[in-house]
Amino acid sequence: MIKILLLLLTSMMAFNVAGVSVAPLTGCESFKDDLPVQAGGRVKPYYVLAKDSVKFLTGKSKYNKENPSLTICKLTLAQKEDASFPILVEHIQTKELIGLKAGDTYINSPELMAKNMLIRSEYFKQKENNSFKKDLSKLLMRMKVFTEIIEGTTFTVFADNKWQPFNNFKNKSPEEVKNLISSSKTSFIKAHGDDYLLELTYVKSHIFSYALLVVLLAIFLTVLFKQLKYGVIAAAIVILVELTGLVMRVMISGRAPITNMYETVLFSGFGCLIISLGVLYFKRDKIFLIAGLGYNMLCLFMMMFANNMLNSSISPLVPVLRDNFWLSTHVTTIILSYAALALSWLVANITLFKMRLGKLSQKDYRYYQGLIYTCIKVGIVLLATGIILGGVWADYSWGRFWGWDPKETWSLIVLLFYVAVVHGRYSNWINTHRFVMLSAAGFMTVMMAWFGVNYILAAGLHSYGFSEGGAIFLGTFFLIQITFLVICSIKNKFKEN
Repeated sequence: MIKILLLLLTSMMAFNVAGVSVAPLTGCESFKDDLPVQAGGRVKPYYVLAKDSVKFLTGKSKYNKENPSLTICKLTLAQKEDASFPILVEHIQTKELIGLKAGDTYINSPELMAKNMLIRSEYFKQKENNSFKKDLSKLLMRMKVFTEIIEGTTFTVFADNKWQPFNNFKNKSPEEVKNLISSSKTSFIKAHGDDYLLELTYVKSHIFSYALLVVLLAIFLTVLFKQLKYGVIAAAIVILVELTGLVMRVMISGRAPITNMYETVLFSGFGCLIISLGVLYFKRDKIFLIAGLGYNMLCLFMMMFANNMLNSSISPLVPVLRDNFWLSTHVTTIILSYAALALSWLVANITLFKMRLGKLSQKDYRYYQGLIYTCIKVGIVLLATGIILGGVWADYSWGRFWGWDPKETWSLIVLLFYVAVVHGRYSNWINTHRFVMLSAAGFMTVMMAWFGVNYILAAGLHSYGFSEGGAIFLGTFFLIQITFLVICSIKNKFKEN
């Protein structure tokens, strides 16, 4: 079935590419989307490199609705003194430093390059690793990437049976460049095969956008019909589509799809939907399907629209992550535990929402408390297993089982919190309402361990996972959740156990 979906996606991609019309440009007609290039430590289609470069420089996948391959080709073949391109500036202090107005978003590359020493000087003046310094660092990196594109050193091409920097050929005649590029793909495929083309299919298929559409349809069917079968069938299609995307990503990268924040969000939503269907098989309650689909939808929305937080590009791993066995066991187990706890979080919030609307009897309220209890137990088992596996991996990689690293510490905090909540409910010193409230609040500890360590603390041996741009998201999430819990705690209808 996965092979059939791959074939359909390839067909859709071919149809879309056939519809693109690009005006001829001297030298650029040879820079096809499927040209093999080596960049960032691996071989990839030229289109992927171009799209990632344009997105990093401008914050958008396309510039002036132009094919990224053509955009980067124009810059690569342009003379350095003639090159001009808008480069994204995000932080308000950075804008003030380089003389941009607060409402301006871009600065032309020649003007930016002229302020190179000013930006570097300000960067080294910053003693604290605050948001301003991080933005200066990102801007300097954008300047570096732009310079490499102009100089023709951002990628290498396969010529004379070896990889060579494109700038070796930049000063040749347009006809020589055309012949070089035209023969590059053929000679590479002859020597190494065409497996790299799968990434072009993956990127152009927009497979997770289709998954989002099916998720929205599944939620609609689940809410509209009393029978579960329609929602379950749609959810199964979602799983199949996402599984296809995951398999493609694994085949491209050669590793488990859980090595950066983008992949953990993707895998968490995928895992939560599978867990919800598993629990649904035993409990036969629609709330699990709604919660699983809802969380899957939230994850897909983050992947689609949280561009500053989640980077979808595939990059080589740091050495500590190159052990596929430990990566596939420890990290997968941890992310699945987050998925199970996310399910309990959504079921708890749905329960509280129904309670505030007066649509739950006390019997129903206690019933849903039991469903939340089941999800948390699954999450606890998976999280405890993941922490132990992580300790073994840490002993193997770093020579110690436990070191109170921020990521380790917060994982332990999450585990102890949920163990205390489950124990309190089991021993009856936490009543039904408090248990539901704590279950909803508990996911904030998961978000801190998952996002907070990466986006706010940014310290420790797990530095390979650090990212930027998520502090506002995390603060907004905490504010909304706390506000909702405060509202639900006022004039609670169910005070007894």
